[in-house]
Amino acid sequence: MKQDSRLSATLHVLLHMADRGAPMTSEALAACLGTNPVVIRRTMAGLRETGLVRSEKGHGGGWTLARALDAITLGDVHRALGEPTSIALGHRSENPQCLVEQAVNAALGEAFAEAEALLAGHFERVRLSDLAADFSRRFDERRQVHAKHDQAL
Repeated sequence: MKQDSRLSATLHVLLHMADRGAPMTSEALAACLGTNPVVIRRTMAGLRETGLVRSEKGHGGGWTLARALDAITLGDVHRALGEPTSIALGHRSENPQCLVEQAVNAALGEAFAEAEALLAGHFERVRLSDLAADFSRRFDERRQVHAKHDQAL
């Protein structure tokens, strides 16, 4: 079963937009993900409807963030994408009258609901500014490693 990576891809694009600090075209964003600009436009249209991004037409136009990174949570982005299912597991429903199937589905349903609630809570606590700070830390660490390597040569 193929995993739904739209949330991850969208967060990736939003961080590139924030890092750039200027409008980015669908083509430029598509290049960041190695995808088609049509996919970007479709996704960004949904984000625009929920007030996360805006678009500017014309020369120098493109997509920009409509809110500061610390005002956007993973939950906001997840909702803007239509709340895709986070857990790929599901119930068997071939024979709803079967008491065994009912018992199994009840147990799994409870576990799925708990997992989704835990994930939703996490999504509400994490802001895009947290991701940007983590990116900056990783970038600085990599730059320091390269600088040490260059000095050793």
